[in-house]
Amino acid sequence: MLPMRGADVSMTAEIEERGAVFTADGTARDLFGLLADHGVNWIRLRLWVDPRDESGEPYMGGTNDLATTVALARRAKAAGQHLLLDLHYSDFWTDPKKQSTPKAWRGLAGADLEARVHDWTAEVLAALAAAGAAPDMVQVGNEITNGMLWPAGKTPRFLDRERRFAGEDPAAWDRLAGLLKAGVAAVRAAGDAKVALHLDFGGANELYRGWFDQATARGVDFDVIGLSYYPYWHGTLKDLGENMNDLAARYGKELAVVETAYAWTGEEPEGHFQVFKSPMARTGGYEASPAGQAAFLRDLYDVVAGVPGGLGIVYWEPAWLPVAGTTWASRAGMEYGDDVVDEAGNSWANQGLFDFDGNALPSLRALGDGTGAAPAA
Repeated sequence: MLPMRGADVSMTAEIEERGAVFTADGTARDLFGLLADHGVNWIRLRLWVDPRDESGEPYMGGTNDLATTVALARRAKAAGQHLLLDLHYSDFWTDPKKQSTPKAWRGLAGADLEARVHDWTAEVLAALAAAGAAPDMVQVGNEITNGMLWPAGKTPRFLDRERRFAGEDPAAWDRLAGLLKAGVAAVRAAGDAKVALHLDFGGANELYRGWFDQATARGVDFDVIGLSYYPYWHGTLKDLGENMNDLAARYGKELAVVETAYAWTGEEPEGHFQVFKSPMARTGGYEASPAGQAAFLRDLYDVVAGVPGGLGIVYWEPAWLPVAGTTWASRAGMEYGDDVVDEAGNSWANQGLFDFDGNALPSLRALGDGTGAAPAA
């Protein structure tokens, strides 16, 4: 099934409500149809449990509740695309630094929390199936390097700056395995979607070995190892390739880079602080330009194609335009995630595959081509 030519476009509803328009060759287009015409054959969508505070204030960042996700999933299916559902098991962003338990689930533990994980997963999948948008793959958790549903499912560990593995808490791993098994069981009962388990730092082999050895020793069932790989954070492409090949041989599973991105410019749209700064191109190894994006994608596709069971890649938020009012988090969202900072707005626009005005860049074709090749001028 190589290659998976994917895009995570979970921000779509938020930016369209604020006036975002996507164009290719001067013509305004529906985003999903435009992506499909450029060869993008998978859509990844995140899902939060209840991304609003007690007074109904949205957390933003897409406010990806079930209704929003179902509507976007239906659009993907109508465009002929496969669906990768990314279950965060939280009310807002999750990653190795935060995995907050949903507000309504706090106080649950042990078998009660496992039951809630199972039942919520089943409810979500039933709703998508009823809408004619059943997923083809489901991530049970998002970047669960340090567990999920903290504190119950947190896996205390020491990892140094190079993400080398140096210790575990077996009892904590037992708790995490129980939660993962509950989610996986609901996916299996709902249909034939593949199950993915997703970690960050795709170039860190010792991290992945340590994590998946613990999971497999406890009988956690899954089909796909999902990796995040951003070249300015997560090691070299050589590191990524060596890790993926080792994992393929060690566990006999399929693998996919389910998050990646690179910048098309070092500039920042007015009023929007950007994660990617021009000096990061030195670490990333490619110029910050559409040509640099295409070169990175070409080399990344080559790496994944060389891995037994390598499925392909998903580009993270290539269509998140810097329209007025969009933000990675409202004040309510920041407070929920205990991550209150001054920088709001769209932090990703210079890593999109559209310019700041919504015009498709040549590098979008490089994603959908499946080889990273940019079209001839």
